[in-house]
Amino acid sequence: MKKPKLGQNFLVDEAACINIVGALGDIRNRTVVEIGPGHGAITTRLAERAARLHCIELDDSLFRELTFRFRDQPQVTIHHSDVLMTDPAAFVPEQVGEEAATIDVVGNLPYYITSDILLHLFKAARQGLLRRAVVMMQREVAERIAAAPGTSDYGPLSAFTQLHASVVNQFTLGPNSFSPPPEVDSTVLRLDFAPRFDELQVDAEGFNKFLRASFAQKRKTLSNNLRNAGYTPQELLAAWPADIPPQVRSEAVSLELMAKLYRALGAASAAG
Repeated sequence: MKKPKLGQNFLVDEAACINIVGALGDIRNRTVVEIGPGHGAITTRLAERAARLHCIELDDSLFRELTFRFRDQPQVTIHHSDVLMTDPAAFVPEQVGEEAATIDVVGNLPYYITSDILLHLFKAARQGLLRRAVVMMQREVAERIAAAPGTSDYGPLSAFTQLHASVVNQFTLGPNSFSPPPEVDSTVLRLDFAPRFDELQVDAEGFNKFLRASFAQKRKTLSNNLRNAGYTPQELLAAWPADIPPQVRSEAVSLELMAKLYRALGAASAAG
């Protein structure tokens, strides 16, 4: 096996590969995008089931290896590119009937850019481009993503993920499922995209900015973070909902209450 580059740990657990593909559901008529296919352990199974498969691989040698390996499978396209520089809209098939077409995503996300990739996917989800993603990441990151408000693991990545998708923990793998073995366990999550902006009655751009400000400094209270973001004490006092404790930290506030505060601040600003 070739020496890994770019911090990659290649999945070699056959059962895990089968289960990851299975977690996507029925993809016979679906377009799937695989992030970082590596040596193609998951790719081989995706190619057998998906109507169309796009693989995004940054490593030069792996790109050449995959291009040669799947040269006789016209439903598979290998792209030599950085996923963060790739527009998911380029892979979305034309609209079918009255429903806009979407794509599915699968991938073993490099640990050092997991958050960046997820934020890239959330942007595509807000555009209505994604249906589902089955992604593997460091177990500790997965636990933070799935955490509930008020728990020690809940934080900005939890909030942003749960704002854009429902999260289902599929399974966890030990180091021996990879070559070379990483020093951490890895967890596979299924994200079913359903952005909640309309439900929460907030605008996406403004509320995302508000959440970033709310979680800017973990040790500060929500009100202190918002004051640092430019809200005056008077604005916060006038808009602060009674069901949010005055000295609460952002990690203890649900998305519903965050949206309630955001709407109240917007209404107060409009009235002023």
